[in-house]
Order: sequence, then C-alpha cells, then structure tokens
Amino acid sequence: MKTLETWFKEYAVSHQNKTNIAIHFVCVPAIFFSIVGLLMSIPSGFLSSIIPGDNPFIENWAFVALLLVLFFYVRLSVKMALQILVFSAICIIGNYYISQYAPLWMISIIIFVVAWIGQFYGHHLEGKKPSAADDLKFLLIGPAWVIQKMFGKK
Repeated sequence: MKTLETWFKEYAVSHQNKTNIAIHFVCVPAIFFSIVGLLMSIPSGFLSSIIPGDNPFIENWAFVALLLVLFFYVRLSVKMALQILVFSAICIIGNYYISQYAPLWMISIIIFVVAWIGQFYGHHLEGKKPSAADDLKFLLIGPAWVIQKMFGKK
C-alpha cells in the first residue's frame, strides 16, 4: 500500500502551477463540501430507523459515507484522518444549516459544477490532466493534499 507521502508526491506532479494550486485550495474543499451536501440530500428514512435518537448530523448518508472514507485516511495517517474528520464535521454542519434555508441538493449541484469547472480550468493552465484521471483514489488525496499544504509542514 502506498504511503501518504507517496500519494502526495504523485499528486504534486500535476499540481505545480501556482494558479492551479490556488484554484485547488478553493475548488477541492468546495467539491468535498458539495458531495457531502448531495449525500445529505438523500432521504434518510432507513437510517432514522436504525440510529437511536434524533440527530440530523449523524442521521444522513454523508455521515455513513464519511465513516467509510475515514478508514481510507486512517490507513494512511491517523493525524490526517483526524484533520479530515474535523473538515468533514464542518461540512456536515455547514450543509445542515444551508438545508434550513435552501434546497440543499440544488445548492450542492451548483457548487459541484462550478468547482469542477474551476478544477478543469486550473489543469488547463497546468497543461496536465487531473490526477484522478489515472486513479480515482486521487479524489480522496486531493482534500488531504490541500489540508497538508495549508496546515502541514512548510
């Protein structure tokens, strides 16, 4: 299994251009946030029947999916898994509050599409295809790479 550092080195190959990196700092978290929103938009009737209590922050499909995603990160780095956990919690809370004022699925789709347009523009500037074109696991490495760049070792 690849280490987190190996994943980061491979990801960095197509992320050298400063503008592309800046775009990724905005668009990668936005895509993650929008996917959480889309998952939270799926009716959670089944989950409500198996999870005791009434907690909208855990009675949704995003919570279930993020638990599975965290296993991927824990295998790479406990520290990164904890950082992703914090970011995931912020995404769930943010999406919950958006859902109180607007159709979450619609807002999530708009964010998703705009952020991917930004991503493709960044890679156009970079002159290299997105890493996820080679391995879909890079879709999970992107958020970790952004967190590492922002809060990791300089």
